[in-house]
Amino acid sequence: MAGARPADQVWLDGRLVSASEPHLRVDDRGFQLGDGAFETLRARRGVVIELYEHLARLHDSTDALAIRLPFDDRRLIEGIRELLAAEGLDAAGDGDEPPGDAALRITVSRGPIARRGLLPAGFDTASATVAIQARPYAPPPVEVLARGVRAIVATVRRDPSSPLAGVKSTSRADYVHARLEADRAGADDALFLTTDGRLSEGTTANVFAIFERRLVTPPLGAAILGGTTRTWLLANASELGYVGAEEDLRPADLWVADEAFLSSSVAGIVPLVTFEGRAIGDGRPGHRSLGLREAREAWIDERSRIHQGFQPPEPATTAERPGR
Repeated sequence: MAGARPADQVWLDGRLVSASEPHLRVDDRGFQLGDGAFETLRARRGVVIELYEHLARLHDSTDALAIRLPFDDRRLIEGIRELLAAEGLDAAGDGDEPPGDAALRITVSRGPIARRGLLPAGFDTASATVAIQARPYAPPPVEVLARGVRAIVATVRRDPSSPLAGVKSTSRADYVHARLEADRAGADDALFLTTDGRLSEGTTANVFAIFERRLVTPPLGAAILGGTTRTWLLANASELGYVGAEEDLRPADLWVADEAFLSSSVAGIVPLVTFEGRAIGDGRPGHRSLGLREAREAWIDERSRIHQGFQPPEPATTAERPGR
């Protein structure tokens, strides 16, 4: 969201407040320990894309960390709508008016606890802090899409046996460190490997490789966070003209792939053109990766047109949870 205007308001613990005012207590666990979880989402025409998938994953993360959400999903959805309207990011896009495009972030921390320690008395009954932010959506810079992403290997390794491998925690030191390594190497991103040398994911995205008409991405067992765009690509692979597969990939597999790309809910699909200084394919953004990006963006626009004015119903396959 580089270059986007500052937000005027945020939704914090059930109400809209000025974004420029201080909000958190110094003893909030999110500030003190990174003890929290978050989700980033896109919205267009006031329709949050894959909303229920993101909420389900947020619940998975807070459940794993034993954080009690003080709001049910209905109230969170109302909060998103209130914020999008307050920020003028829910436009329908009729006539010459462009549709409202937004990038959202829901952040949950365990909340303020005055006592010190990792699990002090009251940790399990603390009132969680919940914040929702919205900014005008800004796609990846034109120059990045034109030249593609250059990546290196991160020195931090991912442990597939870790119970936190699929948790979207606010503790992001590993990811910041990896991006710092990329910056120092003159690259755009870093890809994590598992402890046994398999490809895992990027700092903010899943990774895909294209071999002719096969669309291959590491499995969940490679210590990845299963992104919603990744899920969409696998579910719609045949309709897009591919055979989708979750398979273990090694770094050498990228160098023999026809193309590769990164996928995330906000940035979308972005071509990956070099890895460790070696070209992937011809070292330029490939037409298949760019075609998949166009297909995904067209699907987002179509979905927002169909459902503008109301949120689509929750998928029947989504399990019911207490408080949802």
